[in-house]
Amino acid sequence: MKQFSGVVLAFALSIPAIPGAESRDTLVRNDRSDVLASGKWIYNDLKKGREEAISTGKPMLVVVRCIPCTACKGFDARVLSYDPQIEDLMKKFICVRIVQGNGLDLELFEHDYDLSFAAYFLNPDKTIYGRFGSRSDHKEAERDISIEGFRKAMLAALDLHGKYPANKKVLKKKGDSTPRYASPEFYPSLQGKYTAKLDYQGKVAGSCIHCHQIREAERLVHRSANEPIPDRLLYPWPMPDLLGFSLDPKEMARVRAVSDGTPGGDAGLQIGDDIVELEHQPIISIADVQWILHNTGSAEILLGKVKRGSAIKDLRLRLPQDWRRKSDISWRPTSWDLRRMATGGMVLKDSTPEERQQLGLTDSDLGLRVDYLGQYGEHAVGKQAGFKKDDVIISLDGQKGRMNESDVFGYVTRTRMAGSKVPVTVMRKGEKMDFELRM
Repeated sequence: MKQFSGVVLAFALSIPAIPGAESRDTLVRNDRSDVLASGKWIYNDLKKGREEAISTGKPMLVVVRCIPCTACKGFDARVLSYDPQIEDLMKKFICVRIVQGNGLDLELFEHDYDLSFAAYFLNPDKTIYGRFGSRSDHKEAERDISIEGFRKAMLAALDLHGKYPANKKVLKKKGDSTPRYASPEFYPSLQGKYTAKLDYQGKVAGSCIHCHQIREAERLVHRSANEPIPDRLLYPWPMPDLLGFSLDPKEMARVRAVSDGTPGGDAGLQIGDDIVELEHQPIISIADVQWILHNTGSAEILLGKVKRGSAIKDLRLRLPQDWRRKSDISWRPTSWDLRRMATGGMVLKDSTPEERQQLGLTDSDLGLRVDYLGQYGEHAVGKQAGFKKDDVIISLDGQKGRMNESDVFGYVTRTRMAGSKVPVTVMRKGEKMDFELRM
């Protein structure tokens, strides 16, 4: 089984135990006992956290975390133990730790479900001051976050809390969503398999709803109804890099780089600009920017403000048609279920320039190499159809132009419904071979 880390809650719970290592159940139980013993956190009890926040007048810090997952383990430990860089601020929050998708209030908790660490700064009435937690790569889970950025987000949240409720109206959009179901266990693909609580007396790891399953369950609602999966669900939580600018993880939302001829460049963004407002929402982290992008459609204009030196400048960020389809989602754990739907369980990688030259392919040809073949169940459809590792796909359903794996996910789930068959031509040791890939 190919192992990938980097998800909220318990995707790592599905990874087989390593001989000699603590069992997944032990890790989950130890986390609860250790955190409760520290006396610093309220464990898996949002209601209690709200009650304490109301009685103390403090804002809430709610962390949603996968226990066994190694991605962001170091960062999580620093937050959990009140790292010296943030200790003074941690004491100003009521801190709540959530380690399960079971019973999760989906009207409140909407974040990138492929993360292994996500944080919310909340008023006890559930108004969201801001989110924290971003990721764009499966290899470097902490590349897009830092303890310095976390501290600055905390300071900004405390400032917003001090101004509350005068700012309640502008903060409303930070949580203005209507989920299909109140909590994950009500999705058809999860219903009857999970309850609203973890079974600490039994197989506690197996009783946990993995956060990535929430996104998968939402996609399955559309797929089961023979509907195209909406771009918002297929390419969730886009990073601003997709629009030609990147933000410094050690700051709240400071422009670190910007490229000419991109939406960011055309909007006039400059290195060093601090995005302080977007769509009338105060911005305290990269995740806040992603929240707005996640909820924005195609061909729209986002209005905002940036601080440049001591001046405040207006921002008009124009999003082109189908802009989010350029997202690389292959790193996401939720893409494993897309491989089941769209590629027969195969992992596809772009051919190297040397491979292309050897096969007589140009830069504009398809040229996707089969890097891995699923071995079991519906993930073995590609294997059963006759595909082999290192086959190079040169045509898929008549499409021969340059595509990456994410493009394939989008094309297939938009145009081909479950049960249909897609013709595929591959090059294998210099010979062309034709196959049919069942969706």
